[in-house]
Formats: sequence, C-alpha cells, structure tokens
Amino acid sequence: MKTAWGRGSGPEADGLSAAWRMLGWLLLTQSAVALVGRSLAPLAPLMEDELQLSKAQVGLLTAALFLGQSLVSLPAGFLADRYGTRRLLLVLALCLGCSFVVVAQLELFWWIVFFVVLGGMGYGAMHPVSNRGIIFWFPLTRRGTAMGLKQMGVTVGSALAVLLLLPLALQIGWRLTMVMACLVLFAIGLAAFWGYRDVPGSEGGTAASFRAFLASVLRMARHRRLWAISLSAFGLSAAQMCLTTYVVFFGHEQLGYSLVAAGLLLLTSEVGGSLGRVLWGIISDRLFGGRRIIVLLIITLMTALGSVVAAFLPAGVPFWLTVAFVAVLGFGIAGYNGIWMNAAAESVPKQWAGLASGFSISVGSWGVIVGPPVFGWLVDASGAYTVPWLFVTAMMAMVASLLLWAGAMDKAGLVKAVSSP
Repeated sequence: MKTAWGRGSGPEADGLSAAWRMLGWLLLTQSAVALVGRSLAPLAPLMEDELQLSKAQVGLLTAALFLGQSLVSLPAGFLADRYGTRRLLLVLALCLGCSFVVVAQLELFWWIVFFVVLGGMGYGAMHPVSNRGIIFWFPLTRRGTAMGLKQMGVTVGSALAVLLLLPLALQIGWRLTMVMACLVLFAIGLAAFWGYRDVPGSEGGTAASFRAFLASVLRMARHRRLWAISLSAFGLSAAQMCLTTYVVFFGHEQLGYSLVAAGLLLLTSEVGGSLGRVLWGIISDRLFGGRRIIVLLIITLMTALGSVVAAFLPAGVPFWLTVAFVAVLGFGIAGYNGIWMNAAAESVPKQWAGLASGFSISVGSWGVIVGPPVFGWLVDASGAYTVPWLFVTAMMAMVASLLLWAGAMDKAGLVKAVSSP
C-alpha cells in the first residue's frame, strides 16, 4: 500500500503539503456532518416542548442517531477500503442531510426516530471513511495529531450547533433551523467531493464481495486488543453523550440557570472537547510516543472524578465555576475520540484500517444507544441527577479495567502499532 509519505509520492515536503490539504477537507466535512447530526442536543429542549417528550425519549433521539452509526460502520469501513474516501464523503453527506430534512417535517415521535436512524447511517459513515484517509495520508508519528484535528470537527460542529442553531431556533423554530443546517451540509459535501483526493493507489484494498466482507469481519472479531479498545469506547461514548445530551437540562433544571446560560454549558463542553481532541493527540504523539492506551486511561480517570463532582454539585453554584468545571470535563470525555480512532485503526495492518475503525465504532456506538436513555430514565425515576452521574462513574470503572487489559497485551508484545514507511 502506498502512502503520501512512501516511495513514488514525490518529495516529502510535497507529501506533507498534500496531506494537510486533504486533512482540511476532512475537517470541514466532519464539522458539517456534526453540525447536522449533533444538532439534536441543542434543539432537544425545543423538540421536547413541542412534541411533549420525556427525558428518556430525548435520550432515544441520541440513541437513534448512533444506532444508525452502529449499523453502518462495518459496511462503511469495508466500502471505504474498497472505493476510497472521496466518493463516500458525498454519499454520506446526502444520506444525513436528506434524512434530517424529512425529520424536520414530521410530528410522530417514532417516525422521527426512524429517520434519525437513517441519518445516523450518514453521520456514522463519516468516521471509518475519514479515519481511513488519515491512516493513508499520515505516518504514525503525525497520525495522532492529524486524527485529533480531524475529530475536532465533531466538537466544532457541535459548538456551532449551540452557538448558531439554538439562538436561530428560538427565533424561527427548530424545524426550519434544521433544514438550513442540512443545506449547509449539502454544499460542503459537494465541495469536498470536488476538492478531496485519495492517496494514489490506495483504493481497492479488499475484494468487494459479501464473502470477503464476512471474512474480514471475522478477522476483526478475533482481535482481542481491538475488542478491548472497542468495549472501552462503549463506556466512553456513553459518558460523552450523557454529558452532551443532558448538560443543558442539568444546568437549567438542577443548577437553576436560564436556558440560554445552560446552552452555554454545552458550548463550553464542546469547546473543551475540541481542544482536547487536538492536545490529546499531540500528547499521545510527542509525550507517549504513539501509545494511545495510557492517554485513554488518563481521560477515563478524569471523567470518573468529574462525574462524581457533577453528582453532588449543588444548585446555585456560581456560573463561572460551573463553566470551568464543564470545560475540564469536556476536555476529557469529549476529547478522547481521536485517540480511540487511532488505537483501533493502528491495531491492524494498514489495508484494514477502514474496517477496523468500522468494527470499533459499531461496538462503541452501542454505548451511545444505551447510555443516554438509561441516564434519562434515571433522571425520570429519581427526579434528580445524582444517581445518573454516579452511573457514569460506574461505567468509567469498567472502562479502566478494559484499558488495563489492553495495556497488558501491549506489554506482553501481542500487538504492535502499525508503522509507516
């Protein structure tokens, strides 16, 4: 497999310049995908009021998005390995955008859930498709930084959804606001199709047959370290989306802030996550030499401590103090994704990077499917947020044990990171 840095790709400086240009297209597309897909969180209070939803139903909307992601991640990874990244960027943008345009027209909750699942397929395909681009364009020693920058698009898009879509929705309604966000996604998807290029010769990594696909999935399913990473992502993803889905409700109902101020807490967590995705990648590359597991363990411990603090945070705490706390919490739990993506993709030979990402995302997405509805049900059942936050703490204990298992496999020499020529 060729890379942008290997033989036949021209001088190293040219390869570097092209790699960063392609990263720019991936970051832009990732941001637009997140602007639409993650718009559910800031728009949820308005949807809850108009559609008369319970907190558990609000959680189901997030779960539906990531159910679609779980269903599509494996086939999207397989197709990315076969056909490359460029064409699939346009397909996934159309899938997500068209589905959410339909959502904006619906009244019945379960029809909304159905089309959110379809949109989640476009949203979820973005990860294995773009991760494969990072693996091929960048060498190991730059991959953590590049992946962190690309994954920053998720939190940038989420932050823009809070900053732009929520105030707009308060003026013109959530339905028209959602349609306008989809139009932005369509435009950026077309632009990325025009501007992005795959590494020459990187397409056609696997045979496009159902038998080959099943054989590839079985190959991934026998990989113990990939399972440990993916199950860890189950808990981390659940914790992240519990924060994203309910921090506005938590700030408004538990801490007594206005809806706009509570929305700023979501913005703060996303900004913290954006910084985290870049800085954790740099820390992983430069401080830990590409060892991703130890960084994930640090993030897990930060999240466990933060969820305990959130469980006992009293009403009336100064807003600036809550903002600082949420920023740190978001820096950890909303900033882990790039490290996870690298850890999964680097567990296998490079030609299987897309499928490994898809496999890990398929498993990890179930944390989002399960976590927010359970968190919301615990809020409904207890009438407060203490028990739900302690539920997050318990999940982090599970994640820490899985990461220690993955780290033990590393020390035993059972796996080696994928290097680059």
